[in-house]
Amino acid sequence: MYLPDFDYYAPDSVAEACSLLAEHGPKAKILAGGTDLLHKMKHGELAPEVVVSLNNLNALKEIRYEQGRGLIIGARATQNDLATSPVIQEKYRSISEAAHHMANNQIRHIGTVGGNIVNAVPSADLPPILMALGALIQLVGPTGKRTMLLEEFFLGVHQTRIQGDEILTEIIIPEQGFTGSTYIRFGLRRSGALAVASTAVSVTMDGEICRGLRIALGAAAPVPMRARAAEAVLLNRKITDELLEEAGVQAAQESRPRNSIRGSEEYRRDLIRVLTRRALKKAITEGHV
Repeated sequence: MYLPDFDYYAPDSVAEACSLLAEHGPKAKILAGGTDLLHKMKHGELAPEVVVSLNNLNALKEIRYEQGRGLIIGARATQNDLATSPVIQEKYRSISEAAHHMANNQIRHIGTVGGNIVNAVPSADLPPILMALGALIQLVGPTGKRTMLLEEFFLGVHQTRIQGDEILTEIIIPEQGFTGSTYIRFGLRRSGALAVASTAVSVTMDGEICRGLRIALGAAAPVPMRARAAEAVLLNRKITDELLEEAGVQAAQESRPRNSIRGSEEYRRDLIRVLTRRALKKAITEGHV
C-alpha cells in the first residue's frame, strides 16, 4: 500500500506550524509520531493534501518538573519516553507503568503522548491515568494559548475541543500531594491489544480516611470519563474492602460501554467493577504515585 501524494512542511516553530494549519484548513493534517495518521493514509481513510510535521519542534519532547507549576510533558514525547523518564518515575510512577503496557515497543518508540490524546480513541491508555492525576493541557493557535482540564477536552469518538489551527503542546500535572495512583487495564492478549476496559485512580488518604479521589475509566463510554458517583462512595469515609466493592459497582453502573467484537456491554461493566476495586486497593495500599 502506498501513501497518496501530499505537500510536506516541517516548520521550525509552533507559530509557523499553526500558521500553516490556518492557511490550509481542513486540507492539512499534523504529523507527530505518525502511527495513526500514516496507517489511515495507507488504507485510504485519510487523504490530506498537506502534512505539517512537528519533527523539528524538539522543545515539544521535553519532560520536566517546574516548581510551582508541576510536571510538564511535551506533546511530542513518546510513550517510551514516559516509560523511562526518571522524573516521571520519581513523581508519578503510574504514568510510566501505563505507558510501558501500551501497544508494543516499536509503536511506543514513535507514538506520541499528544497523538494518543488528540486522536480521542475511547480505549486509549494515557487519558485515564492523566485525568486521574488532574492533568491540564495547553493548546496553541494563531491567536495565542489556552489551557483546559484534560477531562473537558473530549467530545466524542475522534472528537475534541481542539481547533483546526491549534496544536496540543504540553500536558501539565499540578503538584497535588497524592497518596497513591495507579492504572489497570484488561486486553485480550498480553501485548499490543487495545484495552477492553481500564481504570485509573488517584487517592489522597488521611490515615484510613479518603480525603481526595479521582477515578477515570477508559473504554467505558464514547470518551474517557470520570466516575464521579463512585468517587462519592469513598470520599471522606473510612476505607474498607466492602466500600471498595461498592465503589466498583457504582463505577460499573455509571459507565456507558458499547458492545463490540472485543467485549459485550455486560462483560465490560463487570470488568470495570473489578478493575476499579483493584485499582483503588492498589493505590491506597501501595501508597506511591
